[in-house]
Amino acid sequence: MLRLTLPALLAAAAFAQSGPLLEQRILDPNEPLLDVQVYTASKVPAVPAFATRQEWERYANTLRKRVLDEVIYRGAAAQWRSARTKVEILDPFHNGNGYTIRQFRYEIIPGLWAAGVIYAPATLSGKVPVVLNVNGHEGNGTVTPYIQVRCINLARKGVIAVNPDWLGRGQMNVPGQNHYRMPQVDLTGTSGVALFHLGLTRALDIAASLPNADPARLAVTGLSGGGWQTIFLAATDTRVALANPVAGYSSYVTRSQWPELDLGDSEQTPSDLGAVADYAHLTALMAPRVLQVANNAKDTCCFRADYVTGALIQVATPAYRLYNALDRLRYHVNHGDGHNYDQDNRESFYRLLRDFFDPTIDAVEIPSDAEIREEHALRPELPAGSLDFNKIALQLAEGLPRNPNPTRPQLGEIVRYRAMHTEAFPKGEAPGARHWKLRLERAWSVPVTELAPANPSGTVLLVADTGRSAAVAEVDALLAAGKRVVAMDPFYFGESKIAKRDFLFAMLVAGVGDRPLGVQSSQIAAVARWLAKDRGFGPVEVRAVGPRTSLGALVAAAMEPEAIASLSTRQAMRSLHEILTGDLTVQQYPEYFTFGLLEKFDVPQMEALVRPRPVRRD
Repeated sequence: MLRLTLPALLAAAAFAQSGPLLEQRILDPNEPLLDVQVYTASKVPAVPAFATRQEWERYANTLRKRVLDEVIYRGAAAQWRSARTKVEILDPFHNGNGYTIRQFRYEIIPGLWAAGVIYAPATLSGKVPVVLNVNGHEGNGTVTPYIQVRCINLARKGVIAVNPDWLGRGQMNVPGQNHYRMPQVDLTGTSGVALFHLGLTRALDIAASLPNADPARLAVTGLSGGGWQTIFLAATDTRVALANPVAGYSSYVTRSQWPELDLGDSEQTPSDLGAVADYAHLTALMAPRVLQVANNAKDTCCFRADYVTGALIQVATPAYRLYNALDRLRYHVNHGDGHNYDQDNRESFYRLLRDFFDPTIDAVEIPSDAEIREEHALRPELPAGSLDFNKIALQLAEGLPRNPNPTRPQLGEIVRYRAMHTEAFPKGEAPGARHWKLRLERAWSVPVTELAPANPSGTVLLVADTGRSAAVAEVDALLAAGKRVVAMDPFYFGESKIAKRDFLFAMLVAGVGDRPLGVQSSQIAAVARWLAKDRGFGPVEVRAVGPRTSLGALVAAAMEPEAIASLSTRQAMRSLHEILTGDLTVQQYPEYFTFGLLEKFDVPQMEALVRPRPVRRD
């Protein structure tokens, strides 16, 4: 921190108005939101059109493989796929009403246990359909009443219903499996979303291996997060013959337009999925298998029918048409209240099973509320010490980074850094001060306030976690020391902060192939170049206040050796390992969860790219 002498303190009095100057708004209040909405939507690839079935199948097979290899099973996750895991199915118990229930438990990866319930007809002969019933964000998981009612009905209608619990919910509702901890695994260079996908594929393995299961009649369905699981599994695993996602997903383009409703959790927006395949692609990848997209007209949570359903059906229709299978692509709009998988939604699913799996299935629901069970009947005991996201990330992080000769291009590739074009627009002046709006890459609007004493001795580019308006003491100290101060708010901070659900937009930026850290560091470096060259101030010192902007400033200094003369930080983390040892979440430090950053770089390796220029920590 700067230490001021009495003359310097007296000189600072000349800038007693720096507070109001720093607080002056430069951007339209909606501008940061509009910037990120347009930016992310524009990055989402469209589904191509194909003239023949053969062309579509080549494309679909390639795309499915890319999603699996380039998004889901990266890093250690590639070995998790073939790991030997345990499955334990317990003895059934009867309720005397035409079906049996048995508990089961299984490993997603060695040491990470999940649990579930199997409902089956009391009398079984031959092969019958099997439905994987996946849960959403309900805290009770398999105990949730409407899920029990659906599974009981399926069993009484002659269908085996497998209901696994979900990571972070139900029986696995523990802090270490909170979904916003999943990106801790990403930081190490392994896809955390693989744990979700493996949880699904292992459960489907169990369902398909049951003695009376018909492998040609495997279905999956679920609400909300269960709807997401439904399309995520069915699109990537062609064993699924029928899928019925309910209020579970929308296109990333739609999500950017309805941010208060549709932006999803970490697993729904994994790094780079949107750069390879949008959820519209995943919908089309179901062709020619049976798909019913179900949404609620009065949904108070997310994925409302009026703006979701039509867009997905429209994109998937050409693929189904190539197979003359438009009858296999359906939609259902429910008009019940709220975010639901109510009786109307359930009976639409029974009809789907009747029409494509077994014409003897009765689509009318059997009243089953009296048969809902307490949790002790549906939750098998899990082994103590089961893994979670944090434990897995800590294991993977041992010995990281493994990069003996880190280079600037390697860092730039990991954070998705780029040299942004800058356009400057004056936004007013005051004695000793100027305000600017900078348009970077013709995509991002960044507010900048420039303050200068007479005859400044140098230029400091200041960024702060609190935003420039709250950095008055820091600015005044620099001014009193004779420095020109240029205070900016990069993406996500100060005036550039998105008012609501901001960290979800940071995740969406990573989801469409960029990185929040790359956007921030590219912006800081672009402003430094603008000051050094266009404004003629020469190389500048970059000063960051706070752990989050300190990381962006560090990457900017590492990537921009000419316009940035030195770097100073306050309250900076000394290691990326602190994210894992502190068990922090993407809500708190979104830019730190840059996929694969710790695999090759920690703070010392990035600082080495800045030197021999001065690097100072306060």
